[in-house]
Amino acid sequence: MMRKKEVKTFYIRTYGCQMNELDSEIMVGQLEKKGLKRVYDEKKGDLLIFNTCSIRDLAERKVMGKIGQLSRVQKERPIIGVTGCMSMAKKDSLFRKLPHIDFVIGTNNITDLSSVVDEVIETGEKRIKTEDIFEENLDYLIAKRDDRVKAYVSIIRGCDKFCTYCVVPYTRGKEVSRPLEEIEKECRRLSDQGYKEITLLGQNVNSYGKDHPEWNLLFHDLLYRLDKINGLERIRFMTSHPIDITLFLMQAIRDLPSLCEFVHFPIQSGSNRILRKMHRIYTKEDYLKKVSLLKEHVPKVSLGTDMIVGFPTETDEDFEETCNVFKEVRYSTAFLYTFSPRKGTPAMRFRDDIPNEVKEERLHHLMKIYHEICKEERQEMLGKEVEVLVDKWNKDGQQLQGRTRCWKKVIFKGGEQEIGTLQKIKIHSFNHQTLIGNMLNNT
Repeated sequence: MMRKKEVKTFYIRTYGCQMNELDSEIMVGQLEKKGLKRVYDEKKGDLLIFNTCSIRDLAERKVMGKIGQLSRVQKERPIIGVTGCMSMAKKDSLFRKLPHIDFVIGTNNITDLSSVVDEVIETGEKRIKTEDIFEENLDYLIAKRDDRVKAYVSIIRGCDKFCTYCVVPYTRGKEVSRPLEEIEKECRRLSDQGYKEITLLGQNVNSYGKDHPEWNLLFHDLLYRLDKINGLERIRFMTSHPIDITLFLMQAIRDLPSLCEFVHFPIQSGSNRILRKMHRIYTKEDYLKKVSLLKEHVPKVSLGTDMIVGFPTETDEDFEETCNVFKEVRYSTAFLYTFSPRKGTPAMRFRDDIPNEVKEERLHHLMKIYHEICKEERQEMLGKEVEVLVDKWNKDGQQLQGRTRCWKKVIFKGGEQEIGTLQKIKIHSFNHQTLIGNMLNNT
């Protein structure tokens, strides 16, 4: 039993996706409402929270290693909690693997954070809350956001697709859509507070509303409603499952001024055999037809993707098909990974028969194709003018940075007064994937 201690400060570290980042912002808001002060140095925190990810094996190992280091702190050690996807995947086994942690809270129990912390402080005993079903009762308005220009807004949680390699349906549960009125209320409030861009989040945003047929409301309907909010300059969304990308959504991207012409459109593999083994429920041909239709409706659209190389039984021919799809679609943004089996998923039962050196070689080859396309794309932008939403100072503190509507990063000279505004930038050069330009007149 841990002895009782006074808790005045907290430190939180986030691993993983944008949904985890939003969950952390909600937890920060809850703890500050309790009167606790956030610190950014873990050595100064009376309470340490690690909001975790289970999508990749590397992400889990980073968390386990980091928390394991804290076990060497014996005197006046802080209260330590693990939240997020790893909590759902490992549940009470975390107490055995990391015996010095004090509580475990799953993705569906964020609302219980305050009471769990109180119980740990009061009793000195370990606590766990990892319910499998999510109830849409989160107070999103309490979220404490670090960014003052852009904000994440959750519209749906969970996933019903059950891809064979993915832990999300097991760590986030079934799809649960958030009521339209609550989403609108949050977005209007964000706009009133000066936010210029929102990113709608969900494991599969395109499924929005399908779990509530009585609403008679789908994702594109939501977008048309949010586009009417005054002051909201840009709307983005992620992630999308290709099977649920509809003509109505394509038309919304074409017609709505606030909706950015960027779609994260993950294919995962270019081989139909591998797609079947992944349970992606579409063929390469189905996918490419939708890409063609989207480009027909939105000629200037940019596409992003996720791809896994080295999936069990992937042959050289399968991988070549993936490379060919990449070249044909010409993705502007890509998240490329080697396969790593995740406990609890069907793919865990597959024989992981691709040697690591082959996986790495294929990943390197695909990355090379990606970088070549990025270079060509940025060369084509030299001398052109782009609209950039300025969001912060660049790392060097000497230049501002922002994003185009198609998610390209741009840096340029400017002043503090430009942050939060839309600016016209003329591109004169680039460095890797970052465009460099000069600011023109205000827009």
